[in-house]
Amino acid sequence: MKKLYVNPLPVRVWHWINAFGFVLMILTGVQIRYAGQIDLFSFKTAVNLHNWIGFVLIANFFVWLGFYLFTDKIKVYHPELSPTKYFTSTFRQMQFYGYGIFRGDPNPHHVSVYRKFNPLQSMMYQIVMMILVPILFVTGVLMWDVARFSATVELLGGLRVVATIHVLLFIFFCGFIVMHVYLSSLGHTPSAHFKAMITGYEEVEEEGEGAKHA
Repeated sequence: MKKLYVNPLPVRVWHWINAFGFVLMILTGVQIRYAGQIDLFSFKTAVNLHNWIGFVLIANFFVWLGFYLFTDKIKVYHPELSPTKYFTSTFRQMQFYGYGIFRGDPNPHHVSVYRKFNPLQSMMYQIVMMILVPILFVTGVLMWDVARFSATVELLGGLRVVATIHVLLFIFFCGFIVMHVYLSSLGHTPSAHFKAMITGYEEVEEEGEGAKHA
């Protein structure tokens, strides 16, 4: 095994703030939605925590965006421009996750400093970070002060529409976090990817090492 430094300190700090923040947002969101049925916090405490943590996550998002926009690490998110190559590698990755991993097949994706995401991860993270997360934040801010943003709320179809979009995204991110944790356990050891997001170093096989273990 060799070690590659694929997770710089700003990415690791952003990741763990985001992880703990989203878990707290889910807990407080559930408390707000089911007030009177669940008593994790008082309703007022849940609302205040939800609002403050939300603004922390919005600021954290812009830290993440600024880091990638103004450093060469943006290459991590550069898409594969060849449709044939992209769909071929995506299909191979789907096969690996679908049944190859259960047969002990090697992962078709080989991590490098600027290619730490496999094709499925790259596509999903771009959709999540550039579309779904901003929508979640915008709908959250609109509901934070409905009176102030009443014109925008009405333009989008009213409070019920905005709240429904926010709740649907909440449900999506609950599932996303569970899947993210599961996929993160699929390294050469169950803890390998978690350690990489703490130390910054991903352990990868030397060229030819995979063949020796096959």
